Amino acid sequence: MRLGGWRAWGGLRARLVVAFVLVALVSAVTATGLAYRESRTAVLDRKQDAVRSDFRGRVEQVAADLSMPPDEVSLTRFAVSVAEGLGDAVVVAEYRSLTASSDASADRTRISRSLRDAVRDRNRMSLQRVERHGSPYLVVGTPVTFASGPPSGLDVFAITSLRAEEDDTAAILDSVRDGLLPVVLLAAVLALLAARTVLRPVRDLGHATRRHAAGDLTSRVAAPSGRDELADLARDFNRTAEALEKSVAELREQEARARRFVADVSHELRTPLAAMTMVATVLDEDAGQLPPDAARAARTVSAETARLARLVDDLMEMSRFDSGAARLNLGEVDLAETLRGTLALRGWTSRVHAQLPCGVRAVVDARRVDVAVANLVGNALRHGAPPVSLKVVAAGERVTVEVADRGPGLPPEVLPHVFDRFYKADSARARSEGSGLGTAIALENARLHGGSIDVANRAGGGAVFTLRMPWRRGRGEGDA
Repeated sequence: MRLGGWRAWGGLRARLVVAFVLVALVSAVTATGLAYRESRTAVLDRKQDAVRSDFRGRVEQVAADLSMPPDEVSLTRFAVSVAEGLGDAVVVAEYRSLTASSDASADRTRISRSLRDAVRDRNRMSLQRVERHGSPYLVVGTPVTFASGPPSGLDVFAITSLRAEEDDTAAILDSVRDGLLPVVLLAAVLALLAARTVLRPVRDLGHATRRHAAGDLTSRVAAPSGRDELADLARDFNRTAEALEKSVAELREQEARARRFVADVSHELRTPLAAMTMVATVLDEDAGQLPPDAARAARTVSAETARLARLVDDLMEMSRFDSGAARLNLGEVDLAETLRGTLALRGWTSRVHAQLPCGVRAVVDARRVDVAVANLVGNALRHGAPPVSLKVVAAGERVTVEVADRGPGLPPEVLPHVFDRFYKADSARARSEGSGLGTAIALENARLHGGSIDVANRAGGGAVFTLRMPWRRGRGEGDA
């Protein structure tokens, strides 16, 4: 029984008791801070209410004798009359282009543009706390209105110092701080004592975890001593780290085998595919001289061979992205010329309305941009409806390429899956002209540049794909 009691008081439970004591001290400090904030708010609110009430009464009293529209002399007299009942406040009156003040040397910049707009737009009294040259001020503004009449256009502002209220609240804070100092010192001593027994093993465990996160799976916690909860946690961590190291080693071996398999398959497929493509091309060219059935078969073989070749190329491209082997070959290019070449190479120039401003030069991988935009434009031509548009906009630190069509658009349930591999909007359609990887490859090329691709339906019908990339300007380039 004595041993169990000793373990209870010498284990994590006692440390948690100390931690809760520290939390209680922090709570006391927090409560004191909240009390200070509430007292400060109460003092300032009381000051605001008094200034607002006095200001409203003076404005209503003096405005009854003001002739509209006022001139500069009457406006100055009006401001001075309002200020007479407001102590040390400075009053500023504004009517259209005229401005008058009860104190010609007053700093009128304390009246902010936002406060002026609030008084004018809301047509009611507004206030704002400002600070100029280290001194706090309360600025109250109100429009002058007359009974059963439209807004007069006359706005009045009162500027009152809050230095006395700030000094009062600062004195409260000083007295509270003096009382909390012994408590804070005691809490610091207790925290140091707790850190010696609690934080050291936790710190060691944190160092080992960070080494694991950095890739060092061999890191372990020093052999723990004791039988408390932290010692059990350290032993569990070491066992978990050992199991993770074995699992990661097996996964890496499997990944290496998978990469070798993909490389071997690609090498074996390219040679027969090249031969098949050559033969299919010859058959397709001579199809007109063959009987109808043979000609149809020759064209089918040619189309399917080309489709298979595209599928293999797309699969190889995706495997490079998955394995992290894809790299950027950056160079400074004119994006407009690059995209015009994309359309011309595929015979799309007459089918796509291009808005490509000259002079947008950027440092990108031209081949990957060509592949990404070609996939998006081809997708719009196959599944959308004319006119298909291609637009480039360079602004700030990003360049945007937008591909849009006027087709029926995409169903809402399809939009989240547009960039999924081999995804088909119509599940009954087992085959399509493309490989089903075009949008996925476009997205991976955008990500490789540090960009993204978004898809949405246009308000007037059709889908729009937006490619965004960081704009790496060439040397000497200014803003577009």
